[in-house]
Amino acid sequence: MQRCLQLADLGAGYTAPNPLVGAILVHQGRIIGEGYHQQYGEAHAEVNCLNDVQPDDRPLIPFSTMYVSLEPCCHFGKTPPCSDLILREQIPRVVIGCRDPFPMVAGKGIEKLQAGGVQVIFPLLENQSLEKNRRFITFHEKKRPYVVLKWAESANHKIAHSGGGHFRISNDWSNRLVHKWRTEEAGILIGTNTAFLDNPELTARLWPGKNPVRIVLDQNLRLPQNLKLFDGTVNTIVLNGHKDSLSANLVFKKMLPEEYVSVSILASLYNLNILSVLVEGGRVLLQSFIKAGNWDEIRIITNEEMNIPAGLSSPEFNDAKLSRSETFGSDTIRYYKNE
Repeated sequence: MQRCLQLADLGAGYTAPNPLVGAILVHQGRIIGEGYHQQYGEAHAEVNCLNDVQPDDRPLIPFSTMYVSLEPCCHFGKTPPCSDLILREQIPRVVIGCRDPFPMVAGKGIEKLQAGGVQVIFPLLENQSLEKNRRFITFHEKKRPYVVLKWAESANHKIAHSGGGHFRISNDWSNRLVHKWRTEEAGILIGTNTAFLDNPELTARLWPGKNPVRIVLDQNLRLPQNLKLFDGTVNTIVLNGHKDSLSANLVFKKMLPEEYVSVSILASLYNLNILSVLVEGGRVLLQSFIKAGNWDEIRIITNEEMNIPAGLSSPEFNDAKLSRSETFGSDTIRYYKNE
C-alpha cells in the first residue's frame, strides 16, 4: 500500500477533480504490474496497473492480489467502472486503502466486488490514504475546495511596507518551492489590489508541472485587461458581482452575496469544479478565509533576516496546529493545519 501511495503522488496536479490513486498487482510477493491515475479523463490506476502486466505474467492475474489506495469506482464517468474490470479479469483479492467519499461510489465499489466473489480487505494505511486525497475528500464532504493559505512575512511579522509597492520577502529557494505548490493545486486566487499593484503571472514557471487555473476576485470589474492575468496563456476565472460569461480561456463568474466573501468565493469555485485553491492574496482576503474558518492549511514563509519597521501586519489566526517546519537559507517555512 505504501507503494500505491508513492505511485499516486505522480499524478499530483494532473488528475483534479479526480483523486490521486495508485495500484499494484502482486503475485506471490512479486509486483507484476503497477500504475497510477495520470490525467483527468484518462485511464484510472487499476487500468494502468493491469496494462503494465507483461505478456508472460498475464496468466497470473487470476491468482494475484490487487492493492489500490482508494476504493475502485463502480460507475460510468469519463471511463468505465474499475470494479467491472477487476471482476472481468477474475482478480480474487483486492486490498483497499480507504473508501471513496464520492456519492456515486461511497462503498458501492466494495459491495460490487464482494457480490462478485472478490475477497476485499480494507482499510489499510487508512490515515495515509485519506491524507493523500485530502483535497478530493474535502471537496465532496464539505462541498467546497480544499483551501491552502500562503503568505511571506518578515521576522517581525509584516507582509508589506506601509507605503505599498511590490517587493519580494522570500528567497530564491522558497520562491521556487511556492511554484511547486502551485502545480499541486487546481487553482490559485488573489484579490483585486494584488492583481492591480503586483500584476503577477500566477504561473508555475519555476517548476515543472501544470499551471493552476488563475482566479481573481474583482467584485466591480475594475481591473484593466492588459494585466498579465488576461494574457490568454492560462485559464482564468474572474469572480465578480455583475456578470457571467465565457470566452476562450476567460470565465466571468457572478458570485452570490454572503456574509463572508470567502463563502461566496468557495461556493462559486465548487460550482466550477475547482478541487483545491492556493490563496496568495493580500491581508484582507486571507483574513476573510481565516475569520470564516474556511481554510485547511496555512503555509507561512518567514524571512528571519528581514525586518520591516513600518508595514502591514500578517494575518492573525487561532485554532491551528503546527504540523512541521523547514528552513531554506534565511527562510523558515511553517505549515499549519486547521484544528
